[in-house]
Amino acid sequence: MASSRRTRGLAMAAALLLVLTACTAGFDGLRLRIAAGNPGGVYYKLAQTLATAWQTGLDIDRPQVLQTQGSPDNIAKVLAGQAEVAFVAADVAADRYEARPDLAALARIHDDYLHVVVRADSPIRSVAQLRGHRIAIGSPASGVEYIASKLLDVAGLTHSVTKSTRGLEDSIAALLNGEVDAFFWSGGLPTPTLAGYKSSVRLLDIADLMPKMQAITEVYGTATIPASIYNQLLPVTTLVVPNFLVVPKSMPDDVAEALVRGLFDARSQLAQANSAALSIDVHPGIETQPIPLHPGALRYYRAQKT
Repeated sequence: MASSRRTRGLAMAAALLLVLTACTAGFDGLRLRIAAGNPGGVYYKLAQTLATAWQTGLDIDRPQVLQTQGSPDNIAKVLAGQAEVAFVAADVAADRYEARPDLAALARIHDDYLHVVVRADSPIRSVAQLRGHRIAIGSPASGVEYIASKLLDVAGLTHSVTKSTRGLEDSIAALLNGEVDAFFWSGGLPTPTLAGYKSSVRLLDIADLMPKMQAITEVYGTATIPASIYNQLLPVTTLVVPNFLVVPKSMPDDVAEALVRGLFDARSQLAQANSAALSIDVHPGIETQPIPLHPGALRYYRAQKT
């Protein structure tokens, strides 16, 4: 009897060891590259934290965080096989998915807010008053440029302003030294780089343009940037767009499931990296329409009874 129990115990221990070995070996040699935008943005800060979480949680080499121009560049890198994971704004993702339906989503993460920024002492009070002025519309091939171009179009200003493509830090410097009169930025709240200049800048309200913007795509929403975020006199109404983590549809299911689990397990660390991550949660995480969830991600959410 004792011998039989000992044999069963050894068999169970051996089986458990095999399971644990299989789990570890399942990700052995896995290399990940995360397309993450520019170092001044929320994407990049969250990607750095997520890379560390995935390294620990999956017992893999730390994923490489790629500095990029933004959402269009990020998704292009996934489609070209130059990255395995990308932070992507939902409007860009929806546009690219229509042409290349070989993408899948891991989760909806934080939302980005459109910032239309002028100097604090500028006489410009509305988007309509940008006519005839010099505008920085974001880095080339960025999500900022994507939204800025659409907003200027619906405002009837596409051919009535002088546009230049600049990243966030360059845009701030150009605004403050008088090279441009306004710039566009799309990012989480607050965007740390911009928050450092809150006494020198002012945000424009775009409530009057939101009906036309929302007619472009279902993913655009209307939101308020509270005055306290950037020490403004008044809150402003602006456009909000969700962000997704996207991967190739070809990613193995077990890898996708593990990445989603690692994302939600790291929520507290992500929120410490940037408060925009406070909105990361399992329930809104499944809301990635029109991009379908990866089967591995879906398996995770079903296990959570989401």
